[in-house]
Amino acid sequence: MRTGFKQVSLVVVVAALATGCASAERKLGRGLNNLSEPIRLGELQRSMEQSYLWDGPDATYSTGLVHGIGRTFARASVGAFEVLTFPIPSDPYIKPVNPVYPDSYKPGVLDTSALKTDTSLGFDTTDVVPFSPGSRFKIFE
Repeated sequence: MRTGFKQVSLVVVVAALATGCASAERKLGRGLNNLSEPIRLGELQRSMEQSYLWDGPDATYSTGLVHGIGRTFARASVGAFEVLTFPIPSDPYIKPVNPVYPDSYKPGVLDTSALKTDTSLGFDTTDVVPFSPGSRFKIFE
């Protein structure tokens, strides 16, 4: 039992060193993105939206729904496979590689101090006196 564990761990370490860190990180991140597709439902929404635009409103809840469910399960399955095999290099199995969102939705970054550190350092042009309440002035918000 111990020799089997040692051999498997040796193979995993050799595979990780042979592939390099960047491709393994990218594949693991891509796999986690694809694995979270049933929660995000971007493929389902996009398929229904595209079938409404191209095939009409009659096909939205039939063809679009079935196509979207199939794409969602395919993306989640490929994501699980990529998470399990991330030390082994390979090309992406599903195109597009990035998460899919409907055309009517553009995701953004959360507005937190951890991600937008320049405002607390005073590099933002809209803060006149950052420590004074009510000093923030934004035209387009």
